[in-house]
Amino acid sequence: MTLETILLAVGPGDADRADELAATVVEVARPAAATVVLGHVFTREEYDQVLDRLDFDPDGEVDPDDVATRHATIRDIRAVLEEHGVDYEVRGAVGDHGTTIVDLAESVGAERVVVGGRRRSPTGKAVFGSTAQEVLLSAPCPVTFVRGED
Repeated sequence: MTLETILLAVGPGDADRADELAATVVEVARPAAATVVLGHVFTREEYDQVLDRLDFDPDGEVDPDDVATRHATIRDIRAVLEEHGVDYEVRGAVGDHGTTIVDLAESVGAERVVVGGRRRSPTGKAVFGSTAQEVLLSAPCPVTFVRGED
């Protein structure tokens, strides 16, 4: 199977594993000459906080793609992709992390999703849920899980 589009889904908790996510997506994308869609998913509350922190006009027309482009985690990953000559585009989305990542994967026609997460106990997954688990179970394509440092 030839990969043309890979979705690298990031969120607020991924700043500490941006290097691992970038290295993984470069490893998958380069041999296939695939385009990476850097998708940053915000909950509504996270999105409003980022708009405030990045000094967006709250009364103006704001595009989630623009907000994602200015986010530090996306900037860090973009720098690595550019360094390795990997084509990319940035998409921002607002909604529940898991379902919005799955929706984004479907809308961009991703043949692979790369998502980060932490090691969690079975009880932690049952009690708190897991974005990565939801993506692994619901994505329309294979998912690569990148575990951050514990």
